[in-house]
Amino acid sequence: MDADLTAIARTCLEGAENNGMTFPQIVATLMQAGFESYAIDFRRATATYYLPDGDSAVLPTHRPRVPIAAALDTAAVQAAIGEAQRLVPGYTYAGFCAKVMAAGCVGYIVSFPGRRAVYLGRTAETHVEHFPR
Repeated sequence: MDADLTAIARTCLEGAENNGMTFPQIVATLMQAGFESYAIDFRRATATYYLPDGDSAVLPTHRPRVPIAAALDTAAVQAAIGEAQRLVPGYTYAGFCAKVMAAGCVGYIVSFPGRRAVYLGRTAETHVEHFPR
């Protein structure tokens, strides 16, 4: 992948991890740069950013020290998403990651054309969250 696009992806990842960018800001930045989607893998501690032609960049992420539960608790995942959407006092991306991992989430995929994020459990159960309008 082009070094400039990789730098944009890295800026967005760092923006999430240091709480300098909100999810809507990250989505807008990545879409403007031409990205189609990205995936976070908590087990490998990676973020993969995809272009429509299939080109991608894989970046290391922080590794929360939280065990991933055996089953996906969709209510707990939804609650963590709601906190992120409302930017509740004390919200951090690291805290969000810890909460969804404790709720059984092994990772998530964000699709810009699909306007959704799909949260995945250990046994391939899913929770689909559509972007707010």
